[in-house]
Amino acid sequence: MTSTIRVDWPACRARGLCHELLPEVIDLDEWGYPVVTGTVTAELLSDARAAVRACPQLALRLVG
Repeated sequence: MTSTIRVDWPACRARGLCHELLPEVIDLDEWGYPVVTGTVTAELLSDARAAVRACPQLALRLVG
């Protein structure tokens, strides 16, 4: 089973914490906004949940 990360763009403030916590799935664009580059595998699920919880703007959501 795989999941994906969704970004609430109006809420995101490009702090980059999501990339620090989940670099396997999230890159940053030139302005520091997250770019989701892959899916969340079972092995990455706990890291993905931590990234969603840690987002200071609550701009991330785990789907699937």
